[in-house]
This record gives sequence, structure tokens and C-alpha cells, in this order.
Amino acid sequence: MQKQKNCLIVGAGDYIGAAIAKRFAAGGFTVCLARRSGDKNAGLVAEIEAEGGKAHSYSLDAREEDQVINGITTIESEVGALDIVIFNVGGNVNFPLIETTERVFRKVWMMACLGGFLTGREAAKHMLARGHGSIFFTGATASIRGGKGYSAFSSAKFGLRALAQSMARELGPQGIHVAHLIIDAGVDTEFVRQRISAAGGNPDSLAPDTLMRPESVAEAYWQLHHQSRDAWTHECDLRPFAETF
Repeated sequence: MQKQKNCLIVGAGDYIGAAIAKRFAAGGFTVCLARRSGDKNAGLVAEIEAEGGKAHSYSLDAREEDQVINGITTIESEVGALDIVIFNVGGNVNFPLIETTERVFRKVWMMACLGGFLTGREAAKHMLARGHGSIFFTGATASIRGGKGYSAFSSAKFGLRALAQSMARELGPQGIHVAHLIIDAGVDTEFVRQRISAAGGNPDSLAPDTLMRPESVAEAYWQLHHQSRDAWTHECDLRPFAETF
């Protein structure tokens, strides 16, 4: 009998998170979707189940240590051992430096960096006992370049990247695949389309493949998880063919 495979996505939103969930569900994984308001994933759960997959949704604030500990422990107990945990929480905000309040800076850091630490640490506690598993983190252009107006977001994403590097060096020799994916592009989401329109552009007039499709990001996660451990990738950057860098 084939062992059940389980995937947890923390920050399972409507675009990249949803696409990852659909890809892993299509590949036979039971997917666990965690976000601050788990009820928002009712439609996604129904869609996955209608396609013959298995999905569960949870309300979990990745900034809160007790919620992360209890959430992952509950999933491990009620659903099964997690083969892969993906931290996909965003926090992309743009403020001029002098308009970036302490509250904004702290909140973004807690979302995009502290949440990654808590998620990664708790996932590792369970995976180390089994000697295998994958822990992946969603990065951004801000992970490697601090842009104008992105002091809070870049600081958090730089920190998340450093966390992933430290975890990979510590956990890799113990059988845990830690990877950091730099999404160096605008992803085709409603948020990005609104920003293009606000800047005077027309997102519908963009050439094909100018924006990155969430499904393409999801495929990268799928491929990473299935790498042989004699050739693991720790970090990869994804961008459309025409994106400058």
C-alpha cells in the first residue's frame, strides 16, 4: 500500500499558494492550507475535492508561536506526517522611508521573517525524527535587492533568505531539503494588475508571459521536492524570459 503524502502551505492565498496546492493535490498529496482566515479557502478546498484530491483548511497566523506549534502538531496528528512544508507568506508593501512607521516595519518583519522561522523550526522538529522532508520558502526580488520604498519588505525578505541558508546548512546533512525560491517578477495576480493600472499601464496589453503565472511557480516547487538528494538545489530564481536582472 502506497504511503499517504502530505503537504502544508503556510500562507495559502488565492494565487501562488492556491496554485501550489492544486499542483500537489493533482500529484496525489493531501494538501493542508493555512492562512489567517481559513474560511477563505473553502472554495479552493471544494475545487480540489471536485477534481478527486484531498484538502484541509486551517486558520493560522504565522506570526503567533502558539498557533504555529499547535497547528503543525494538529496536522501531524490528524492528517499525517508532513513530507513538505512551504512558507509562502507575503508582506509586500511600499512606503517612503520617512513614512514607514515602526508598526509597519515590525508587522512586515513578523509576517515575512519571524513567521518563516517559526514555521521552519516546527516543521524541522517533526521531520528530523524521520530523517527526511522538504522545507521551502517563497522569496522575492526584495530578497536580494533593497528597492526604493521597500525598506520594511526587503529587510524581512533578506532575513528570510538568511534563515533559509542557515537551515539548509544545518538540516541538509540530516536529510531535510531546505530551499529558497526568489520570485523575481510580477506575478499575474489582481494585486499586481491593480498596481500596473495605478501606474498608468494596461495589464491586458502586456505581451504574453510578461507576468509570471502562479501555475509556473507551483511547478518549480513540485520539481524541487522531487529532486534526488545527491543534487539538491538550495536556491533558484524564477523570472519571465523578458525580465531584466
